[in-house]
Amino acid sequence: MQATSTARTAEPRRRPRNRRAQIALAAAELFCERGYHGVGIDEIAAAVGISGPAVYRHFPTKYAILVHATRELSDALSTAADEALATGGEPAERLDRLLGAMARISVERRRVGALYQWEARYLQPEHRVEFRQELTALVRRISDLLLALRDDLPKSAAVLLSRAALSAIGSISTHRATITDGRAEQILRTAAWTLLTADLPAGATDHDGGTGDDGGTGHSGGTGHSGEAGHSGEAGAPAVVRPGSRREILLTEAIRLFDRLGYHAVGIDDIGRAAGINASGVYRYFPGKADLLAAVYYRAAERLTASVTGSLTTASSLPDGLRRLVDAHVDLAFDESDLISVYLAENNNLPAADRHELRRVQRLHVEEWVRLLRSIRPELAATEARLLVHAALNLVMDLGRLTGFDRSNGSDRQVRVLALRMLVP
Repeated sequence: MQATSTARTAEPRRRPRNRRAQIALAAAELFCERGYHGVGIDEIAAAVGISGPAVYRHFPTKYAILVHATRELSDALSTAADEALATGGEPAERLDRLLGAMARISVERRRVGALYQWEARYLQPEHRVEFRQELTALVRRISDLLLALRDDLPKSAAVLLSRAALSAIGSISTHRATITDGRAEQILRTAAWTLLTADLPAGATDHDGGTGDDGGTGHSGGTGHSGEAGHSGEAGAPAVVRPGSRREILLTEAIRLFDRLGYHAVGIDDIGRAAGINASGVYRYFPGKADLLAAVYYRAAERLTASVTGSLTTASSLPDGLRRLVDAHVDLAFDESDLISVYLAENNNLPAADRHELRRVQRLHVEEWVRLLRSIRPELAATEARLLVHAALNLVMDLGRLTGFDRSNGSDRQVRVLALRMLVP
């Protein structure tokens, strides 16, 4: 029997016009979830639904994808700012629209915002400069409007407060706490206003729009790595004063190198050399580099737990307990900034069992803050209090990096005031 119908001519499969953007978005989400070095081209391709070689039609290297993804995030913030300020109005009205736009972008792009927090340290110098310039321009737009509202405020103070506001807004990309998008935007916008209207204690605010490597945004490109702000000395130089225990020396040098260069850029031989022993000697104390990183994390977790316990057991009241908690956290961040930076940056590189356990410990630490904050501010839902706690913790590190974790000029006092003010306006 002869067929009465003819087969349709198959149409050639067309590539989506936005394939390049799809690849960049999928890569950015994977970079933030697993770390830049923990993601391969084939994994990016699988997330988009294409083959590995197909990725190379759009990007020559994985690094090119990182640069593109970072630029897209910068462009999104810049475009949102342009739109928010396109119409006129009084400075307060324009600033409110700008903060609202920043909060919206931060919430919408929560899964990729951590590109600013940690992954931008993998950018090469020229791209890092480009990245900082974009953030500096955004800080300046906020500070200019703030100065129009608070004409008695020194410019350096306006810049610092603007960086603090952006740190609060961007902090949502640093954690996984659940909250509705609309409520998150409202809380972050209000927190930013609280910071912008804060009075700073006398101290160092001598930071112009180009100072610091993170823009104070909570999406920071610089984390004190590669000899950036917040640390001194050469990356390869061992600590001047070191503990006597060989194991402690290895931990000290590992923390310093992981912080400066990133976990993947540091080898066992680098750690051994810094500690004054050969690579084989390191294995007498730690089976591998991942075990060294786990030991660093447990050390940080112990420090954080001790700071909470000490603060709460010596408090005379709930408000005094929160003040002591903020003070203790600022002290820890300024005294052991490299330890806390590694603790916040490298959890994707931990062995699975340690990663799950330490994330549990991190959650318990945050919940202690949440419990205390809600005791003082019962009107806050747990989700709202949790968002504010994460914002305060992020602010401490962001402003600490901006000021070089330098106590000599009083910057730690400013950080204490701002963190506490955001939690309890």
